[in-house]
Amino acid sequence: MTFAAPEASLLGLVAPGLSLDTFREHGFVAVACVKTRSLRPRGFPPAVGMDFFLAGYRLFVHFTNRSGRRHRGLQILGSETDRRAMVVGGSVFTHYAYRKVNASVVCEGPVWHVSTSSGLDVRVRDEPTCAPVSFFADWNEARRYAGPMPFTFASTRHGRGVVMVEGQRLNWEPHPMAVDAVTAPFLAGLAPQAVPAAAFLVRNIDYEWKRGVCEKLP
Repeated sequence: MTFAAPEASLLGLVAPGLSLDTFREHGFVAVACVKTRSLRPRGFPPAVGMDFFLAGYRLFVHFTNRSGRRHRGLQILGSETDRRAMVVGGSVFTHYAYRKVNASVVCEGPVWHVSTSSGLDVRVRDEPTCAPVSFFADWNEARRYAGPMPFTFASTRHGRGVVMVEGQRLNWEPHPMAVDAVTAPFLAGLAPQAVPAAAFLVRNIDYEWKRGVCEKLP
């Protein structure tokens, strides 16, 4: 689910070294609700992997490294999961601010309903003729803010660098969804002017991350 907000209202969320990705004087935040299967270190068999739910709150940004190359991606604002092991592991290995929640994901015919104990509540519907909720003229415009984003960014713990992780994904084919209702308290607290802009569903994505790179800021 992607939300649009006036550019100025989101600038305070942008981490040092990053720049807000904008379109028509607006920036974008998103919540990605993910059912993950067999997460594991590279080289390990699926049997040792972990299944869990993840809600990731992200800001669309870009980063220019020291060599002048511009990278487009997502800045992590916060993360929720229904597995305590992911909270512990996420705190050790990432800067993604994991917290434990109870989560429910229900599919009834064309309707998907996702909710967590933090108050997140998303209800979307598979409707082939639906249009984006607002802001975007059509799905081609909205698709630009549906991913996949090549990179994920976070500030280092001391705030003097940017951690950049490149993701690799296969079979990424976003399917437009109509938005019946959405409540996202975490995003509302950070970006109160944000309004729903579009929603997509993707399925059966083979996904992996490369080793993270830390870029020191000038």
